[in-house]
Amino acid sequence: MDKKAKRILMSTYWSSKGWKDENVTAPDDFAYAKEKGLMFDPFTISHDECVRRIVEIVSSITQEQVVKAFLSSLSTRRLDWRSGICSYSIAKMFSVHEYKPKVSGYLIVDGEKIPTTCVCEICDKIKYGIVGLESYENEDMNVLNFKRIKWGGTNHGDLLYILFDLEQFVKAQIPDPTDEDVEIFKGILDAVNSCDPEDYPSALRDKLKDVPGLKSNKAERATIIEILACIGVLQPMSYNRPIAGRNDWTFVEYWRGEDGYDEATVETYFGKYLK
Repeated sequence: MDKKAKRILMSTYWSSKGWKDENVTAPDDFAYAKEKGLMFDPFTISHDECVRRIVEIVSSITQEQVVKAFLSSLSTRRLDWRSGICSYSIAKMFSVHEYKPKVSGYLIVDGEKIPTTCVCEICDKIKYGIVGLESYENEDMNVLNFKRIKWGGTNHGDLLYILFDLEQFVKAQIPDPTDEDVEIFKGILDAVNSCDPEDYPSALRDKLKDVPGLKSNKAERATIIEILACIGVLQPMSYNRPIAGRNDWTFVEYWRGEDGYDEATVETYFGKYLK
C-alpha cells in the first residue's frame, strides 16, 4: 500500500482529535491517491446491479483466500486484509434478486403517513439484516475505504460496502500466514475461553489486549470480535438475553462468555492452520 496515498486518505477524514467536520482533499492529492487505488470518484449503482456483482465476484473468491488474508492481518496489522472474510461470509448467502421494498419508517405529514425509510426486504432477511437501498447515488467510496483500512471495516451490514470490500479484496496481493499469525489466532481463541460465563462482548474485547503479538486498539479489537461473530465462530446460544443499553455491536450483540466459540466453525475455516 502506497504510504503517501494512505496518508492522504486518512487525513481527509481523521485527525488527532478524531473525525473531521469537513472532508476536503486537495485536487493534486486526490489525483495521486486515486492513481494508487486508494481514493475513488463518486459511485452510482442500483440495488439490482449491486447484488448481481456481489454474487458474481464472490464466486471467484475461495474460502482459503479470505482465511489466509484474515490470519495474515494479525501480525502485520493490515486491517484491510481482515475485512474480506466477513464480506465473503455474507456474500455467500446472497442470490441474484430484484429490489423488493420494505418500509421501516414513517413520517406523519398533515395526517398522511409517508414512508421515510425503505430497504430491500430480501436483503433484510440475510444474516441480521443487510441494508440494501433501491439505488446508491454519488456515494463516497473513500470513506468506506478509510473505515476498511483504519479499522478493518465497520459497514459489513451494508450492501454497498460488501461489494466494495470484495472488489478491493481481489486486487490485493496477500502473503501466506506465518507461524506468528497462527499463534496470535490461537491466543484469540484462548481469550474467548477465558471469559466468565456472564461476560458481554466488551469484556472479550478487553481481554484481547493481552493476546501476545496482537497489536491493536479498542476499535480494532471490536472489529475482530464482530468479524468472528459474523462468520459464526462466536455464536450466541440464545437471543433472549438483555443487551447493553447503548452499544455499537451488530453480529456479536447477543454473545456471552458462556457461549465460547464454535469448534466446528473454527475447524471449517481455520482447521488447516491449527493442525
